[in-house]
Amino acid sequence: MGTHSDVLRRAFAAAVAAADPGAAVRAHLPPPPPRGRVVVVGMGKAAAPMAAAVEDHYDGLGVAVEGVVVTRYGHAAPLRRVRCLEAAHPVPDAAGEAAGRALLAAVDAAGADDLVLVLVSGGGSALACAPLPGLDLAAKQAVTDALLRSGAEIGDMNVVRKHLSTIKGGRLAARAAPARVLALVVSDVVGDDLAAVASGPTVADGSGPADALAVLDRFGVDAPAARAALERAARERAALERAARADAGAATTQGDADERCETRLVASNQASLEAASAVLAEAGYRTVVLSNAITGEAREAGAFHAAVALQAWRHGQPAAPPVALVSGGETTVTVRGEGGRGGRNSEFALGLALALPADAPVAALAADSDGIDGYGGHAGALVTPALLRALDRVAARDALARHDSYSVFEGLDHLLVTGPTRTNVNDVRVVLVGAPDQAMR
Repeated sequence: MGTHSDVLRRAFAAAVAAADPGAAVRAHLPPPPPRGRVVVVGMGKAAAPMAAAVEDHYDGLGVAVEGVVVTRYGHAAPLRRVRCLEAAHPVPDAAGEAAGRALLAAVDAAGADDLVLVLVSGGGSALACAPLPGLDLAAKQAVTDALLRSGAEIGDMNVVRKHLSTIKGGRLAARAAPARVLALVVSDVVGDDLAAVASGPTVADGSGPADALAVLDRFGVDAPAARAALERAARERAALERAARADAGAATTQGDADERCETRLVASNQASLEAASAVLAEAGYRTVVLSNAITGEAREAGAFHAAVALQAWRHGQPAAPPVALVSGGETTVTVRGEGGRGGRNSEFALGLALALPADAPVAALAADSDGIDGYGGHAGALVTPALLRALDRVAARDALARHDSYSVFEGLDHLLVTGPTRTNVNDVRVVLVGAPDQAMR
């Protein structure tokens, strides 16, 4: 597919390397507790390499660690002392529910002399499923699937998830009392809100069950069991607040948790975009980082990036070719009808390709940093001048309407397949306009 495709792949590889979870964790590990244990609990697509880094670090100090982490199927890695479980993502399954119970059991057993290390990365909301009492797994699965199809952004989804959980929204940290808690976070959330990554197992965000109900209303989500649980939780919260006002001196469990708990950001999308930009600059491109916070419908974001690329090609703005336009964040796909195969990055790429003329000197990559785009086995997709010339635009528009971008890129051999990267810092997109030698192939 030509040298520009090689540049795109190198830029994506650099972005993933900059989010290496093991290196990120090692830089933030504290001295071991003088008398207690190091207890590791973790959830997310980067949980296994994060736990491996903890094991290596403390083994080197002669300190034993123990605990349990959960990651997505296919993302596990061999660990010596920490159990590594696997579960489903993005819709939770029975393995995720069992993992949630194991995490809670590990922190419940922690004592005042222990250090609890909570390793948090994207995907943790689904992977560590611990429903509220009276809410079963089927109800959690139903509301998660409905939210995914509704077009709700990840922040809205996490508001609902955390108020249906006994882990999220700071509840895991509260359960760890009286141990000290340090949470290390690889962020897959736009804006790096630590209360939002994996729905904030160590960070409360001030939202309540009423906010979760409002999300269900706003996106027209029909989930009777989840709604009933949230309404019950809202009543219970109101009763607790009335009791707290009657006894203003009473301490709260979350307040106690906040005093014992520190949460640190260790890897983010911005650092990955900067690493990709460095590779692109070395390849001879002017680089423009458009934003690390691109959200909204994937196909529309793709069309917007195409418009910026055309402005650069035709008018030299925001920079003259050869220029590399770089962006991050996380788009959404509102599924209408049954839907086909694909994901937000391949849908972005198809939206971009359809907004470009066949003769545009443009190449692009859109990929999820975790190596998995939606439900497929691909990380995302590539757009090249050869694809723009070969694209059957009538068939491609039909595929886009059916959310079947995968079939288009598979048929033209332009899928990006990396396998699981075992990290997750949102999406990485690069759009090349022109080339240093002006020989786009």
